[in-house]
Amino acid sequence: MAYRILVADDEAEIRDVLRLYLEKEGYEVVEAVDGTEALRLVKEETIDLALLDIMMPGIDGYRVLRNIREENNLPVIMISAKSSDSDKILGLDLGADDYITKPFVPLEAVARVKSNLRRFFALGTGGCRGEQSTSLQVGDLRLEPDSCLLYRGEERIELTSVEFRIMKLFMENPGRVFTKQQIFEAGWEEAYMVSDNNVMVCISKLRAKLACDGMEYIRTIRGLGYRMEKE
Repeated sequence: MAYRILVADDEAEIRDVLRLYLEKEGYEVVEAVDGTEALRLVKEETIDLALLDIMMPGIDGYRVLRNIREENNLPVIMISAKSSDSDKILGLDLGADDYITKPFVPLEAVARVKSNLRRFFALGTGGCRGEQSTSLQVGDLRLEPDSCLLYRGEERIELTSVEFRIMKLFMENPGRVFTKQQIFEAGWEEAYMVSDNNVMVCISKLRAKLACDGMEYIRTIRGLGYRMEKE
């Protein structure tokens, strides 16, 4: 079964180019010209990955991403002419898995789509398309690899694919200190860049999701990195 990719962008040329290159790779492509249509397609169709332009009329890409993350953990790649670090951090902070800056090389976009689908499905983070894995338990936290979901007791905590891989790293090694480089390479599966602050943003986001009665699940070890408390 071919993966179905949503391309949401108000520029017809961008949609046409992405469709051409993605269909050459065997993907099925559905298009949206604005945020409203993008949300409708995510709710009504089976979408395996979404490419979202930020500056769309009506509902912008950030708001579409927020709505998607309320109910769905599918991989999302933001596309934007905005190239500042703050714009990228905002997208990642809202739950995006990747960020492409316009103008881009179509083959790079295809490579990023392949990479994110591989991470999400082939590594067992995409439910039925991945292989079954054993749940991980640390204290009152339980990570279910097959559904990419985290539970604290009976409370369900939604994770992005990057957050899932980072939590999996921590929960497989409770009490162990990991450097920013180790966390980045586990979460994003790319070579670490010294100036990259995605790890800090992602850890902050995870702490916000885990916040409960002052409990600190992920502790900062000054000068070294981060570790997950065993209990």
